[in-house]
Amino acid sequence: MSAPRYKRLLEPLDLGFTVLKNRVLMGSMHTGLESGLMFPSGLREMAAFFETRARGGVGLMVTGGIAPNRSGRVSPFASKLTYKWEALRHRTVSGAVHEHGSKICLQILHAGRYAYHPFAVAPSKVKSPISWFTPRALTDSQVERTIDDYVRCAELARIGGYDGVEVMGSEGYLINQFLVERTNKRKDQWGGSYENRRRFAVEIVRRMREKLGDDFIIIFRLSMLDLVEKGSSWEEIVELAKELEAAGVTILNTGIGWHEARIPTIAPMVPRAGFSWVTQKLKSEVNIPLVAVNRINTPDIAENVLAQGHADMVSMARPLLADPEFVNKAANGVPDEINTCIACNQACLDHTFQAKRATCLVNPMACHELKYSHVKSPAQKKKKVAVIGAGPGGLSCAVTAASRGHIVTLYDADNKIGGQLNMAKAVPGKEEFEETIRYFDTMLKKHGVQVKLNTKVESKYLKEADFDEVVIATGVNPRKINLKGIDKTEKVLNYIDVLKFKRPVGESVAVIGAGGIGFDVSDYLTHGTKQTSLSIPDFLEEWGIDPKNEARGALVEACHDKSPRKVFLLQRKPSKVGKSLGKTTGWIHRLILRNRGVEFLKGVQYNKIDDDGLHISTNKGSKVIPVDNIIICAGQTSLRSLYDELKDTNHNIHVIGGAKVAAELDAKQAIKDGTLLAAQL
Repeated sequence: MSAPRYKRLLEPLDLGFTVLKNRVLMGSMHTGLESGLMFPSGLREMAAFFETRARGGVGLMVTGGIAPNRSGRVSPFASKLTYKWEALRHRTVSGAVHEHGSKICLQILHAGRYAYHPFAVAPSKVKSPISWFTPRALTDSQVERTIDDYVRCAELARIGGYDGVEVMGSEGYLINQFLVERTNKRKDQWGGSYENRRRFAVEIVRRMREKLGDDFIIIFRLSMLDLVEKGSSWEEIVELAKELEAAGVTILNTGIGWHEARIPTIAPMVPRAGFSWVTQKLKSEVNIPLVAVNRINTPDIAENVLAQGHADMVSMARPLLADPEFVNKAANGVPDEINTCIACNQACLDHTFQAKRATCLVNPMACHELKYSHVKSPAQKKKKVAVIGAGPGGLSCAVTAASRGHIVTLYDADNKIGGQLNMAKAVPGKEEFEETIRYFDTMLKKHGVQVKLNTKVESKYLKEADFDEVVIATGVNPRKINLKGIDKTEKVLNYIDVLKFKRPVGESVAVIGAGGIGFDVSDYLTHGTKQTSLSIPDFLEEWGIDPKNEARGALVEACHDKSPRKVFLLQRKPSKVGKSLGKTTGWIHRLILRNRGVEFLKGVQYNKIDDDGLHISTNKGSKVIPVDNIIICAGQTSLRSLYDELKDTNHNIHVIGGAKVAAELDAKQAIKDGTLLAAQL
């Protein structure tokens, strides 16, 4: 009998006093569900979220951050755990997880100077560049009380039925702020020498272990790569790791980068398992299990991390938003059925920073397990369904409808499925969209969807066919702009010409429109020889990360990719260029283009195009930008003529995605539209 494909990933981990059923840790995420713990409905929603992942086979999971006191809250109404009555409510969550043989830890997170409220505290009065409030410096007695609050929170977690806690000591939160001189200016026993600066972290763990005994999991999230100036040195990290082990830590989880770091750590331009080498470096220094983190999104990548000896466990947070059945599918030998996380951040982290509940672009049911529980229920009546358009909306609709028992035929005029996802995956750093196409292709076949490509569907055909339901998911077309001279030159292209048809582009380019598509096209055109999203060495060099992790904070001089073109990125609005981009990735896209010499121009009036180039006006006057090509990325218009021809007939006609509302290639809305419509058919 052959060995299991994912032998190491699925192997139990003996912690001495308890055993984890596999090596998968679902890392902590701020989903917004924690904020609803005060209400019965919120408890049920959070329980359903974790139970779904426990049923899906996860060995150990960690909740979103819970503050040990009021000042430690990330925001004014964020969740805390300070009273026994609060702890007892958590048994709804922990009990749901335990029913499936999984274990769960509560993350204790004190925001420190990252808190978004006026009661923020920190080791010293040093304001964070990403927060509005200057923190108060903790007094000696307040430091002691804060340690007691951590310990009390852990005690309450046990009362709440949790198997342990994770102490958040990385990402630039309070414990991390004590560790480095960058944020710790104290001269007492909690500052100055490194022995003093690490005392806060060690005392929390030591007193926690003393109070809770040996049969309680204590995970410590250790910042192994700060990625900020005046961060920890490797020698300090090793010293702290050893002291934490001696103090009673069960598992060391890897932390990568402070939140204020200007280096991407979980975005799609980060290579898969791009930081597991950091965890590996600590392996020989301690004798407790280590967890590798960040951009581990397939079972093959996870297995490889473990097989190479980089870690004892792998942490996957967003991949389990994307597919809660990830572990079961790996164990059952059907990894192609995994709905892979593409690291886009659009519906998870971006939602969190907008004070919305997190969910997932490729799985809109994530964090809405109760609300959308009907999505997977069998259809009451089997119907014949036609879906026109095999982009993200059409694919999600076809797969969901077929999984519920409907007979589905999917049409597309192109020679392959995916629609505009095929253009997105051509952009450097967005290669992961290929995984979404692969997933849908697998599920179309699994559920018996009849796929008809190279087929342009006419309204006459649909009127005469015997479909019970017709779904129009024909997407969008690039919006044309009214500009003098635009039709009299071959210089003008649109984003489809460039990304899909690969039309030749000159050495100097003006991109009209600085939304997501304009940034993608600019990235595509300025990409040089480095494969930064696919090669770890190239990524480290591009972003100035010390590959040996010897420099303090692991920062060295960056060596940026050289652009083969000169690009001007223009927008009509006078606001910041790229303002509409995602909160957690927009700054990365802007920085990448700046590093390649792209010029941003805002408040632009487009006057005309002629042989000399693009004529524009700004508040600084008029000028000509002499370019070889002008690429139009100025929005989209819905392709809905088929719907308009059918909507007044007796057929059950539906329209979804871009065909319904044209937007910035909004796969998130399209997939949600398709999924929820299919659940109603």
